[in-house]
Amino acid sequence: MERSTIATIELLPSALSELFADVSLSREVTIADSYGLLAAILSDTLSEEERQCVDRLLRAVRGRRVHKVNKLSALS
Repeated sequence: MERSTIATIELLPSALSELFADVSLSREVTIADSYGLLAAILSDTLSEEERQCVDRLLRAVRGRRVHKVNKLSALS
């Protein structure tokens, strides 16, 4: 008998607001930030405000106001 495993993605309650604040200050999106944004996009539980926050970050990257960097995190 096969069991189906479905992974669920749950964000920490303050993760998205912290990510937005960090990226706004540094003007950089790290590899870890990218995965955080991916998790947020795939989450079905985002509020409208959180979805707008993700959209703003993605527009900033696309508009080159924020740059993707090849660093694991802002701490490295």
